[in-house]
Amino acid sequence: MAMIGDDPHMRLGVALLGRLDAQTPDGHQLRLPGRHAQALFALLVLGRRPRSREAIAADLWPDSDGASAGSLRQALWLVRQALLEAGVGLERVLDVDSDTVGIRMEASIDLDVTAFEACLVDTGWGAEAAVELYGGDLLEGLGHECFAAERERLSDRFEDALAVVAEHRLGTGDLVGAHAAAERLLGRDPLREEAHAVLIAVHGLLGTRSQVVRQYRRLQEVLGRELGERPLPETEAIYRQALARTLERSHGRAAAILEPETPPVLVALGR
Repeated sequence: MAMIGDDPHMRLGVALLGRLDAQTPDGHQLRLPGRHAQALFALLVLGRRPRSREAIAADLWPDSDGASAGSLRQALWLVRQALLEAGVGLERVLDVDSDTVGIRMEASIDLDVTAFEACLVDTGWGAEAAVELYGGDLLEGLGHECFAAERERLSDRFEDALAVVAEHRLGTGDLVGAHAAAERLLGRDPLREEAHAVLIAVHGLLGTRSQVVRQYRRLQEVLGRELGERPLPETEAIYRQALARTLERSHGRAAAILEPETPPVLVALGR
């Protein structure tokens, strides 16, 4: 089995958005048994630079009464074994001594969190790519408090990207895609007014007056209940425009129904 330490072109792919997943390019899975080994590996990959064993143990076991050092040794042993079994050269990945533990800065690791944030920096429409990369909130299934702040930060950035994607799709005429992105955003945060506005606009272009009114009332209800506020003026304008569009379509359908398919033919009758 090829080792990453022996082949500089091999890389370790690590996904932390959603449930932890790590594997080599040839498909060898990094099997980390137990939540603590997974949490240690994730913490090391996210931080990269070596940290003191005490600091790492305090992050992972903040309520431990002196037993965290042993727990860290056990978790580190499990991480080592998982890397070895996947064919990964330890000297290419881990930076470990008696006082510190970390990931070598030169380690070839493709991390989805890094790729996600790089997409958001890309002004050439990286928001779409970022949304595709976001497989779920950071380290779903691991409840360690040390990941909470980063999980919330990345979640906020994802929701902002969803809002941008929904509005961009609406502007380019991808109404189905705009609807999907807006619904996904509201599933995470019902207070995102821009997502409600996108759905109101989509219903105005494709739906019925009742759909427009229903979506607007949902927005009114959630804003009033949670914030004691009314929709913004621009949302009100989108709502009025959406109603006008449904009325315009209704008039067009009515005209088509009332207009005879063929005009009557006048025939002159001789005497």
